[in-house]
Amino acid sequence: MAQLLIVDDDDGLRRALGDRLRFWGHAVDDAADLGAARAAVARRDYDLVLLDLQLPDGSGLDFLAMLRAGESTAPVVMLTAHGSIQTAVEAVRAGAADFLQKPTDFDLLRLVVDRALESRRAARANRALAGSAPQLIAESPAMLAVLALAAQAARAKTTILITGESGSGKQKLAEYIHGQSERAQATFVYVNCVAMTDDLIEDTLFGHEKGAFTGALARKEGRLEAADGGTAFLDEIGDISPRMQTKLLHFLETGEFERVGGTRTLKIDCRIVAATNRDLPRAIRDGRFREDLYFRLNVIGLHLPPLRERREEIPAMARNFAAASALELGRGGAAPISPLTMEILGAYDWPGNIRQLRNAIERMVVLAPGDELTPDLLPPEITHHAPIDATAGATFDLREAVDGFKREHVARVLAQTGGHRTKAAELLGLQRTHLSVLLKKYGLGERDDGGASI
Repeated sequence: MAQLLIVDDDDGLRRALGDRLRFWGHAVDDAADLGAARAAVARRDYDLVLLDLQLPDGSGLDFLAMLRAGESTAPVVMLTAHGSIQTAVEAVRAGAADFLQKPTDFDLLRLVVDRALESRRAARANRALAGSAPQLIAESPAMLAVLALAAQAARAKTTILITGESGSGKQKLAEYIHGQSERAQATFVYVNCVAMTDDLIEDTLFGHEKGAFTGALARKEGRLEAADGGTAFLDEIGDISPRMQTKLLHFLETGEFERVGGTRTLKIDCRIVAATNRDLPRAIRDGRFREDLYFRLNVIGLHLPPLRERREEIPAMARNFAAASALELGRGGAAPISPLTMEILGAYDWPGNIRQLRNAIERMVVLAPGDELTPDLLPPEITHHAPIDATAGATFDLREAVDGFKREHVARVLAQTGGHRTKAAELLGLQRTHLSVLLKKYGLGERDDGGASI
């Protein structure tokens, strides 16, 4: 049962909304003005606020700004009168989760409330799961499932294999696993296995004795020994040679090893988390990777989806990267990312994944001349990632290109639903009145599928 607050000066509307929301199983408080609303949020942490734009003692936008500036994380749905769509859109840009136009359709009300509450539940789960690694963003169902499994696996000594494209966040996930484990207070070490010779990776992992080779003037412990009692993260494990695969398999099975040039067998307790962007089953078929080592590494397998499959996480990541870059440059707070820029970020496929997004945002922050991050600051490969055929009537204007993409996407989804407006809005993640505005703007056909109203 969620705790909701309705803020509106219309007594009849508050009663109607409250009755319907209680019928759906929620607990509901209401307030007729900003003063009563402030007192309500001071007493209770609400899961959702339904907020009128115009109130007797001020603007709902001021109350929204107060909530966002304070500790409240409750999503806010704006209630707007007819003809206030532009103001409602501005409210969404200012931090509102959605908006509803009055008189309010009950079917749409339920859809918007359920979606806002689900978003809040996902955000809470993300904060709980990623508490030890706040740089992880998990809002998509796929990432929430990955973090839940990772948290469960972290409690054991089990070896874990993380797969995923380059730049998808494998090291951050490994750090999260370490932080969630009983080894969190011990050492976490990182070893990148890419382009290392056998001698170098053996020395890196296992260390060497004095005099083991020319230049070995003193004994050196390896990275695995340094992680005794903790976790060693072996990145790009698919790149190591067959000889080193054999040595690593022996260590995984026994916990024993010898330093280069040594004769004494050492035993340590080091948990291994490995990662690769390679297709290891194919490498096994090609004879390039040991099947027994694969099974020993892949006791728990975690696959990180690429960023293009978790686009709902791009806005939060972008804002985090902007804030971090601004801090590094000594600029204090980060400049906001313009709505058009965020649309472009969300539409791009990100072949370099999170790493590429971070670099793009850092570039924007460095080059930004004003108080907003705008599309002209993005790298060319992002703003011009699709070929433009000027002779076919395509546009070089960025705003027109984005608008054209949105029109085609809305038309495609509308066609898939047979013109059913409510279903199309749900698939697009839009409020139905917002979809109606887009349909009118783009001159697309629509079917009014009705619905109860208040």
